[in-house]
Amino acid sequence: MSSDIISRYFKKGAEIEISSDDVGFRGSWYAGTVVRPPQNDKSKKVLVEYKTLMKSESTSQRLREEVGLVQVRPAPPPEKRLKFKFSEEVDAWYNDGWWEGIVTELLGDDKYAVFFRSTKEQLHFRTRELRLHREWVYGKWVPPLGQASDDEPPRRNQMQNDSMPSENFEHNFSPGTLIEVRSNDEGFEGAWFTATVVKDLNNEKYLIEYQNIYDDKEDTKLLREEVDSQQLRPYPPDIGIVDRFEVREQVDALCDDVWWVGVISKVRKNDKYSVFFKDADEILSFEHSDLRVHQEWINGKWVIPPKVLEL
Repeated sequence: MSSDIISRYFKKGAEIEISSDDVGFRGSWYAGTVVRPPQNDKSKKVLVEYKTLMKSESTSQRLREEVGLVQVRPAPPPEKRLKFKFSEEVDAWYNDGWWEGIVTELLGDDKYAVFFRSTKEQLHFRTRELRLHREWVYGKWVPPLGQASDDEPPRRNQMQNDSMPSENFEHNFSPGTLIEVRSNDEGFEGAWFTATVVKDLNNEKYLIEYQNIYDDKEDTKLLREEVDSQQLRPYPPDIGIVDRFEVREQVDALCDDVWWVGVISKVRKNDKYSVFFKDADEILSFEHSDLRVHQEWINGKWVIPPKVLEL
């Protein structure tokens, strides 16, 4: 961040928003003010005071703490929105802060269903509790302030498959259906395993058979397992061949017959890419043929998320 941007937007008393890297608070922004800006050009710390967070439950004294420059941004000017669209990225006012989410259903009567990727929750909000989601990038708001989403041209990272059902967040899988399974085991965060539904157990659980995992007791037999319905999703649709991936684009990378969610960190020669995996905090190299566009199954529709802004 340049010294001009720091002196202009983060001087003492400036109105700001503050993000947190703490578990359970990622994707949220809280209103605050600058108490003490960076002391010199090399300093990366700002002393801030929150407007809605208190020092403790028993006091009315506002919380102050020192945070990194990457955790602060100017407070965006208020904008009046009359309505939001399906799959539009928004910030929702919840628990004294703004939380990043995506509109998954238009409920009518000035209400929207918003899905939060960080917590895998879906909650309902009114228009006045939402705002268009923007990112602060190199001293500018993206998308620019005053630009309504209706005026934006369609982008590949905003496409969705409208042929998929949208009535319910849950999905019923019949025997023989090709699916993907998310693991809750440590070390497998962000991994999706290909499997087939064997039987609906009628208690929000399914008996499934993995395509590439074998039973430890019978190494020639594919592993079968009972899994919760919330761990399953349909197999992602084929959206066509992508000629080239771009830096910061989210992808699924095939490694050891498992699809892992990552982000392109570098485009290399000969159709090769470096992919960063946040959960494992490592970068690995992949051929173009071992990557696919990352899609998220949200409220019965496939949605392609936007690029990440920081790696």
